[in-house]
Amino acid sequence: MDYDKRLMLFAGRSSTALAGAIAGKLGVDLGPVDQQTYASGEMYCRYEESVRGADVFVVQSLAATRDGALSLNDALMELVLMIDAAVGASAHRAVAVIPWFGYSRQDMKSRLREPISARAVARMLESVGVNRVLTVDLHTGQAQGFFHVPVDHMTSLHMLADDLRERLPRNAVVIAPDAGRVKLAKKFSTHLGAELAILDPEAENPRHRVIGDVAGRTVVIMDDILDTGSTLTKAVRALRDAEATNIHAVAMHPILSPGTVERVNDLGLEELLVTDTVAVPDVAPDALRVVSCAPLLADTIHRIFTDDSVAEAFGGENI
Repeated sequence: MDYDKRLMLFAGRSSTALAGAIAGKLGVDLGPVDQQTYASGEMYCRYEESVRGADVFVVQSLAATRDGALSLNDALMELVLMIDAAVGASAHRAVAVIPWFGYSRQDMKSRLREPISARAVARMLESVGVNRVLTVDLHTGQAQGFFHVPVDHMTSLHMLADDLRERLPRNAVVIAPDAGRVKLAKKFSTHLGAELAILDPEAENPRHRVIGDVAGRTVVIMDDILDTGSTLTKAVRALRDAEATNIHAVAMHPILSPGTVERVNDLGLEELLVTDTVAVPDVAPDALRVVSCAPLLADTIHRIFTDDSVAEAFGGENI
């Protein structure tokens, strides 16, 4: 019996631009879907054509939209309903493509009686029948363990390093802004072929805040998330005190909460390099440069659809 698999790609409202770019790379059209927020705040969605027997990929970052139409929690609920609708409409597989996994920072208990929110989100998605999850640069890779279904954890680290390399001098130094980002910064420095330095921004003695030689050198602060900009601000101050010259910053997920753009502009960065896992605001930081994740995600989606090796998309090394 002949059977042709179908790949269908749909966009949640927090990731319409990125989903459109992914569709262009795959050579498919975004599927039509009716998405509404009722006056009561309830979410609604309906696929406007049959998804029966198809591999349905729903692209939705767990982030608020820049126009204020959706909150992070609205985006999560919309994703849950789109997966539920696909499963209920007899899709062959329902795959959640979550470029930015909101709540991923809440992956453990730091105080008594707290939820593990990242685990709760995983349970929500599994409860409506998600078959697979594709995400980019989780805050901590072990959050994959909250899922019972397969998780494809991709990294934008290599493409960010490749984009930045040609604009850096040979003696550039990659900076881990705190102890928690040392592993990430080390991988980034290795890919760039640069030295690594570590910051302890809370050290009382300013001379002890930078572990490494940065005086008179170009530095690159490496972090996975730029939310309020507080970590970046502390890092820049410590590096200027240590007489670093040109300061670049790299952040995989540009959350850019209200007020952050102004805060970043005041830092005088040479460059702020980010991905498009979260849509950047219309009024963006002056030094902003965006590298799209669309080629990486399109390649991975195609590999999942054709049951090919996903590991080859990132050379077998993610984080």
